[in-house]
Amino acid sequence: MIPTLETERLILRAPCEADVGPEAEFFASDRAAFLGGQQPREQVWRMVATLIGHWHIRGFGFFGVEEKATGKYIGRVGPWFPEGWPEQEIGWTMMNGFEGKGFAHEAAIAARDWVYGKLGWTTAISLIDPNNTRSIALAKRLNATYDGDFMHERYGLMQIWRHPAPGALS
Repeated sequence: MIPTLETERLILRAPCEADVGPEAEFFASDRAAFLGGQQPREQVWRMVATLIGHWHIRGFGFFGVEEKATGKYIGRVGPWFPEGWPEQEIGWTMMNGFEGKGFAHEAAIAARDWVYGKLGWTTAISLIDPNNTRSIALAKRLNATYDGDFMHERYGLMQIWRHPAPGALS
């Protein structure tokens, strides 16, 4: 049910239990601040189970991202629309040591192309903490534009970054 997408450097595949280790390392670090803060491994396991379950409930969800050259799990990128979200989103989280290499950009383009082409979405947003300057820079690089604020009951103030419609992409 969960497709596999390939880019020049990446494989986007179904999330799986093997992703828990790198996710737990991420959520033990300060980089987790923009995603609800540090979490114990047990909670991270539940989160990965939620990522898998989202596919079964919604028919789409985050892809686990692997670097082709090494086979390493380097992050998660993809469509996301859990309860409490204002609209369907393209989200991204790169694991420690894999940020700043263009992987999130490459994977987000593949995921956005997939939801527009295969799922027929006509719009998508990315919800970003206003202090997450790296994520905002990526949204801008994806030609998303600031489209207002959203107050999330758990994460607090989030910025809405709207992606270009399918017809506006070159």
